[in-house]
Amino acid sequence: MAAQGAIAEMALKSAERPAALTPDPFHVGPALGEVMSRIAAQPDKLMRAQADLFSRYMDLWQSAARRMAGETPAPVAEPARGDKRFADPDWSANPVFDVIKQSYLLTSNWLNGLVAGVEGVDPMDKRRVEFFMKMLTDAFAPTNFLASNPAALKELAATGGESLVRGMENFMADLERGGGQLSIAQTDYDLFKIGENVATAPGKVVFRNDIIELLQFSPTTETVFEIPLVIFPPWINKYYILDLRPENSMIRWLTSQGITVFVASWVNPDARLAEKSFEDYMREGIYAGVAAAMEQCGTSSVNTVGYCIGGTLLSSALAHMAAKKVNPIASATFFAAQQDFSEAGDLLLFTSEDWLKDLEQKMDEGGGVLSGQTMADTFNALRANDLIWSFFVNNYLLGKEPKPFDLLFWNSDQTRMPKRLHLFYLRKFYGENALAKGELELDGIRLNLRDVKVPIYVQSSKEDHIAPARSVYKGARLFGGPVTFTMAGSGHIAGVVNHPDAKKYQHWTCQGLPETIEQWQGQAVEHPGSWWPHWIEWLKARSGRQVPARDPARGTLEPLGDAPGEYVKVKS
Repeated sequence: MAAQGAIAEMALKSAERPAALTPDPFHVGPALGEVMSRIAAQPDKLMRAQADLFSRYMDLWQSAARRMAGETPAPVAEPARGDKRFADPDWSANPVFDVIKQSYLLTSNWLNGLVAGVEGVDPMDKRRVEFFMKMLTDAFAPTNFLASNPAALKELAATGGESLVRGMENFMADLERGGGQLSIAQTDYDLFKIGENVATAPGKVVFRNDIIELLQFSPTTETVFEIPLVIFPPWINKYYILDLRPENSMIRWLTSQGITVFVASWVNPDARLAEKSFEDYMREGIYAGVAAAMEQCGTSSVNTVGYCIGGTLLSSALAHMAAKKVNPIASATFFAAQQDFSEAGDLLLFTSEDWLKDLEQKMDEGGGVLSGQTMADTFNALRANDLIWSFFVNNYLLGKEPKPFDLLFWNSDQTRMPKRLHLFYLRKFYGENALAKGELELDGIRLNLRDVKVPIYVQSSKEDHIAPARSVYKGARLFGGPVTFTMAGSGHIAGVVNHPDAKKYQHWTCQGLPETIEQWQGQAVEHPGSWWPHWIEWLKARSGRQVPARDPARGTLEPLGDAPGEYVKVKS
């Protein structure tokens, strides 16, 4: 009864949103048709592929027969490195589940390989179909079904069916939390409180406007470097990815290094701010934040950081300042930020005009802002096995509660986005690549990154799927001044937020920026651990002399409240 009620409620909610019932919600139909036509036009290639699949299946059946006879043959198909779906021992120990696993891997690898091997198709259409096929084959993995998941079946037997009841209760709770749409819980959200056990670095709100609260954090050294640092995180997320816990907080680490740290905490906009533009975010975010920090510290310049989309905005602002012949920024650092979007990763697949029309409709229905859940769903789809299906199995098939994890709490704490700002960003950067081409205009000024002469430090991450290292590198070569490029291990978040004390991953450094990232990698030197120490030495060299530490409560600007402020607490 509970299952029927939950499914009925979801159906009714979907019926209220006709757009959700489109037969092609991923807008892959035309591209899929083109790819299938190309495959059909090469029958000899298709027949060879089918013959290869049949041969692989024959190998699998022979392997299964040998195993039943007591032999231990090598697997015909194995999960890729890092694939955690088949971690349960029964996937290998039980002959039945082993065959199910290998059959799935053979078929899914064959389908994905068939699409990847298509020639004569528009590259973006091909990428769109490859992405869709990967989503499809991931969704049909045997791990995602109760009858073919050994771990779920064992839990069902061990609990006398209680796990299935708990799983349905979790399903209903996620459905209710999503307002009729399934919003799979990734962690225990009740365990985390902003300002209490995440975002706890002490400081003050020293400036506020419609777009940002500017936080200044309390010093932990007797003296500090003269030139302060102003960090502009992505406005898609909350700033406290840089201050999750004291032991991994970049903000606390920077203050321990004698840096006066300011961070822009972006507003979580509602319908009142629907018409805020990219220029507004530049003026009321970058320009206003920099000016307030300089006034507070009595300096004529600041160092800056732009993270992800915040870095794209900062890059644009730097070019805007260069065109206006104003120079309040002494240096700029970019964390996983793109300026050239020609190779911007799988997010490009979500920026076609069909997608943008859907987004515009959603924003119109939402009062002129894009919901945080929509953005969360998009980012989760980029890593579906880790961020969707693993929780589907844990929460519903195993009937377990998700583990408390501060990073996933932050990941789910998305902000809304104004319609005007978001459509401009997607069209001008992802769609037209206007900044890299020197065609972007803000406030009537055409921007050219070659005019930006300030020292630049660029951090990329080797396994970043949102801002791929190749894309970040292409952007690094666009600036007109000295650029230091570094590549960190891991991805978009873990590659950036990697405290030196953790002694995890590695990073690579190299002098100069040769034409391609492959050439850079060929010359780069690998170093163990975090890239932060390399960056802080670069930053300190551009931060001026030592001055008495600055108490944010005693500056020129009157404190408006304690960190983490109010904007960060607004839920979508």
